Amino acid sequence: MAAAAGVSTAAVSQTVNGTGRIAEATRRRVLDAAAELGWSPSASATALRRARTRTLALVVRRPTDVLGADPHFSELITGLEGELAPRGYGLLLHLVADMAQESALYERLVAEGRIDGAVLTDARADDPRPPLLRGLGLPAVLLSAPDDTSPVPNVGLGQQGAGVREAVAHLLELGHRRIAYVTGPSELTHTRLRRAAFEDALTEAGVRPVAVRETDFTEAAAVAATEELLRLRARPTAVVYSNDSMAVCGIGTAQRAGLRVPHDLSVIGYDNLPLGRWLHPRLTTVDQQVQAVGAAAARTLLAECGEDVPPPVLDGRPRLVVRETTGPVPDVRESTGPVPDVRGGSVAYVRHGS
Repeated sequence: MAAAAGVSTAAVSQTVNGTGRIAEATRRRVLDAAAELGWSPSASATALRRARTRTLALVVRRPTDVLGADPHFSELITGLEGELAPRGYGLLLHLVADMAQESALYERLVAEGRIDGAVLTDARADDPRPPLLRGLGLPAVLLSAPDDTSPVPNVGLGQQGAGVREAVAHLLELGHRRIAYVTGPSELTHTRLRRAAFEDALTEAGVRPVAVRETDFTEAAAVAATEELLRLRARPTAVVYSNDSMAVCGIGTAQRAGLRVPHDLSVIGYDNLPLGRWLHPRLTTVDQQVQAVGAAAARTLLAECGEDVPPPVLDGRPRLVVRETTGPVPDVRESTGPVPDVRGGSVAYVRHGS
């Protein structure tokens, strides 16, 4: 019937079920197509579609290898499930490649009546998903810093750049002036906020960043970015990474190049995932309370679905957790010059300009 009416299946579903906000012209086209086809809804099927599924969707736009290698999402899911499971709700996880797939998936899940709400990750500028889900009549929560302009509730720690500023201040106190940053895709809101905080903190201290390298969060990209930084003539004495997984890759890359962490290179991650406590040396990182954010998101979404739940609780802003991968700036004579090129598993000494 959607094809006959020239509308989406979600529009048909909302018209038939009386859910969402449908333009009158669209509603009329659906009803006219139904009349022409002699279609009438099954009472039992309609009742089933309107019933609660007690299932919420988490759609992640990441390749499977990235998701599998990044414990961030397992921590997030732990926080979500800790609130959902005791209340009889389940979490439906989907991986998609792009916005078109994600949007089509929401429309299909709503049309099929398979979910009661959705958790949105990786906020973007002018994000089309909140208005889309609002139009579909689907409760949703966006994992992002608080934003009063969003059409759906936002859940996250405020002052996204605060943790990065603390990281930079810590390195400056240790005497570092050659500091680099390895970040994620620039389209993500948190990426832009943290990068701006990194650059602003250095500028205010009268220091220029050695380099900023953008990645797609994959292990290969983190390794390649670190190798490139270590080949600079005036290579950095410290590197801040935008998540812990990339920081671990950076530490391994530096060690394979013959550098000692933190004697030759200080490293800071972001997320404060459990793996950082078990490294040797233990990872200095920024704590953004991933599990707590997941729990707060679950409570917020359950409230949007009409459940009586306690209000979400989040404690402040991201904060630096100092451990063992940061130390005083090394002697400048030790921190310049060639380092081993470990690409492809071979070691060859190279010297590149910055």
